[in-house]
Amino acid sequence: MIPNSHLPTISYADATADNPVVAILTIEDDIELFRGNRRNFADLLRMGRQMGIPTYVVTVKNLKLQAQRVLGYTYRQEDKTWVSGWFPRPSIVYNRIPQREDERLPRVKKKLAALAKLPDVKLFNRRFFNKWSLFQWLNENKTTRSYIPETRKLTDSIVLSNLLKKHRLLYLKPARGKAGVGIMTVTVQPDKKLPFRLQIQEERGSSTYRSGTLKRLWERIVRQSDVLGEPYIAQQGITLASVNNRPFDFRALVQKNGTGHWELSGVGARVAGDSSITTHVPRGGYIEEPEKLLVTVFGQDRAARVFGKVRSSTITLAKQIERSSHSRLCEMSMDLGVDTQGNVWFFEANSKPMKFDEPHIRNKSLERIFQYSQYLHRRRLETRGGVIS
Repeated sequence: MIPNSHLPTISYADATADNPVVAILTIEDDIELFRGNRRNFADLLRMGRQMGIPTYVVTVKNLKLQAQRVLGYTYRQEDKTWVSGWFPRPSIVYNRIPQREDERLPRVKKKLAALAKLPDVKLFNRRFFNKWSLFQWLNENKTTRSYIPETRKLTDSIVLSNLLKKHRLLYLKPARGKAGVGIMTVTVQPDKKLPFRLQIQEERGSSTYRSGTLKRLWERIVRQSDVLGEPYIAQQGITLASVNNRPFDFRALVQKNGTGHWELSGVGARVAGDSSITTHVPRGGYIEEPEKLLVTVFGQDRAARVFGKVRSSTITLAKQIERSSHSRLCEMSMDLGVDTQGNVWFFEANSKPMKFDEPHIRNKSLERIFQYSQYLHRRRLETRGGVIS
């Protein structure tokens, strides 16, 4: 290992001029130097180079807030190797700390809080979303309230009982869950000997538990939530539009553009796998074209109107989430559904979107990160009275 004092200094002619310096923030790792999706990081570095914007990966530990140079990492394409070096102090910090557990560490929280207060550094996507907070935020606005299913904190069996009196299908979700792990559904089937049906999403497939009483059902739910050690929310189940008896939903990517406004980068559709609670691809779901699915269900003309509602809702929802979160956001992905009547529903948002498989969405998503970074940099120069060529 080369001592830090002998590492090369990576210099950029435009580092303090017309372009920002972008640091992709992650957390250190004892074995692999840093954590996170390396392919995603490499793609970001490649796009930064294409757009002439100095970009590097930095860990929480190595990001010294007052230093004029930072120990970071770049990707050497010729031999597909990550190499370390000294980089200019960032003007933009893009938070890609990969795990909630990492982000909750006291030293990480302290560093993020300090970053948010720096006048000459712009931090975006400061933290992961909490599902319960999202629904509270959207409930504050009359327009966005209409997109959310009835949602309650699952604190005791009375909450469950009251919701089941109104809804025959409920989704139970970990408040800080990821990729569908731990999601449960409760279905009431009054004509059955054991009327309560609980389905639990597992790493592969799902398991089903039937109960004759609410008390037994609640005991099983508590056992499952104890396994994750997470608080749960209970949500009204929506009967989604389906193709070949497989429900589908939409994953939308909304990002800030080069003028600082929210814009839809793309929408993909995910069709649920056989016997899966969710539409996640790793659990048997598959990718399809949104318009194709909607036309199959609603016909050409109505499908266009429904898809128009899906697209417009994403901007409305993103604006409200950012407003209520009281933090600067750059992007978010959303899970949206359309029911059998063509109504649009909001299920979830993620402040650190995973890579989209659709190439046209993927490429645009990378460009917009840097376009928004350039916008923030221009605003900073204007505020300081700087000259932009």
